[in-house]
Amino acid sequence: MNADITFQTHRSRLLALAYRLLGSRADAEDVVQDAWLRWANTDTTAIRDAEAWLITATTRLGLDRLRALKRERLQYVGPWLPEPLEVSLEADTSTDPAQAFALADEVSVAFLSLLEQLGPEERAAFLLKEAFDHSYQQIGELIGHSEANCRQLVHRAKQRLQAGRPRFRAAPDQHRQLLARFMDAAQRGDSQAIQALLHANATQISDGGGVVTATVRPLQGAERIGRLYWAIARRGAALPAQLGYVNGELAILRFAGGRLASFTTVEVVDDRIVALYSVLNPNKLPRLVTTADAEASL
Repeated sequence: MNADITFQTHRSRLLALAYRLLGSRADAEDVVQDAWLRWANTDTTAIRDAEAWLITATTRLGLDRLRALKRERLQYVGPWLPEPLEVSLEADTSTDPAQAFALADEVSVAFLSLLEQLGPEERAAFLLKEAFDHSYQQIGELIGHSEANCRQLVHRAKQRLQAGRPRFRAAPDQHRQLLARFMDAAQRGDSQAIQALLHANATQISDGGGVVTATVRPLQGAERIGRLYWAIARRGAALPAQLGYVNGELAILRFAGGRLASFTTVEVVDDRIVALYSVLNPNKLPRLVTTADAEASL
């Protein structure tokens, strides 16, 4: 097997790792491209385990990029949310529904946002252990820490993430029903109907990146969120919307002139929406031409 075919065989796994590490499709693709350049300029005949070599290169390149991004994101205007890996109108029917649901949870906007709380080494160690089933010894060799330190990194990461994640997730049918009802109420600007769907302390996080109008701080409380959507509808600014999928997770897709203008995903606990994540920054949205072919995937 030549070097190019070997790399392409592992590319999807490398991209999955880089995306979870960086939360950005563009940055993940850049890292994988850099890994390819290193691979192409290496005597691959001397490499016994190509996958291990490529994962090592991708992890180290990803860590370097993540450290730089951490500094850049300090200057980001308003809340930062992940750039989606995939946006589509239809669910992926090629995968078992249970597996698809589990995968969507691993790359949901909410979970990737939560990963931002971790330091670069913590994030890498956690992902390599939990998502890619590496041993602590392997992780230590990858990130330059002892096996004992890697155990501590993963342990701390789990504690921090568990504190921020809902203990019980809504069933897919319930999630869809609540999201559809919220979409309808938001389109109408029905503040009371919106509030009835939200937890009293629900949070709305909107990422406009300073490029388009969006709240520059998270909006807290059902009443304030209801008023926001009431004001948008009253100004005639509610865009055409439909349900779709972001990273395999059910989402509200909004379109302007046939192009994707924003998306919203939600977290549901105890029959109520507890958090809404809206990405409006056009630099993070796939350039979909029309709603008829509104699909962007790898």
